[in-house]
Amino acid sequence: MRLKLNRPLIFFDLETTGTNIAHDRIVEFSYIKLFPDGTEESKSRRLNPEMHIPEASTAVHKITDEDVKDAPTFRQVAKSLLEIFEGADIAGFNSNKFDVPLLIEEFARCGITFDVSGRRFVDVQNIFHKMEQRTLVAAYRFYCGKELADAHSAQADTRATYEVLLGQIERYPELQNDVDFLADFSRVGRGLDLAERFVLNDKNEAVFNFGKHKGKKVKDVFRREPSFYQWMLQGDFPRNTKDVATRLFAEAHAK
Repeated sequence: MRLKLNRPLIFFDLETTGTNIAHDRIVEFSYIKLFPDGTEESKSRRLNPEMHIPEASTAVHKITDEDVKDAPTFRQVAKSLLEIFEGADIAGFNSNKFDVPLLIEEFARCGITFDVSGRRFVDVQNIFHKMEQRTLVAAYRFYCGKELADAHSAQADTRATYEVLLGQIERYPELQNDVDFLADFSRVGRGLDLAERFVLNDKNEAVFNFGKHKGKKVKDVFRREPSFYQWMLQGDFPRNTKDVATRLFAEAHAK
């Protein structure tokens, strides 16, 4: 079986210096790009994060400072990566809340806007959690009947995520082999940003999904307390969340 596509779909995975989206950096990037005609291309490469890789992170993905000392930086490969993602939808495992926002941050450091508008996002982890609630290793065992060798290698995890999605479609009749459907199904909430700090309520109004204003309408808070918007811009929020905040702030103050 192969995925039914009307435009390219990229499965990708990142290994990083840590889990802080705003500050941590990519040390390994791997992708599989599927095309509507059934062909695919794949590549994996390590990157010099220009910072120390903490020992706790190395313990997970086994990549050390020594391993990447001669590797290119993200800035050196940014334009070629942008071309790879051009016109493609995106898939991954926990990619909506981690990999995509972190990728946006890396591009932004290079002065490049990674436009996510109009793209469809298939988060295989969200489908898995809705169906079975386990990890990628367990998902691979459950759907593919194999053990995942080299777990936490970006290349192995990327290939496993692709195979798991195919296994999910085969196992569950209710899952349509259609990226629009899969993107919608794998969405956890009605988030306006990838981290879902802003969501739509049952009246399709933008509300906060965190902190002291959780559940309150964004336009009311931004009109009454513009300093909260400034606090968000200066805070430790993903770039995508700040971009959505800026749009919502402008809408709240539009004449």
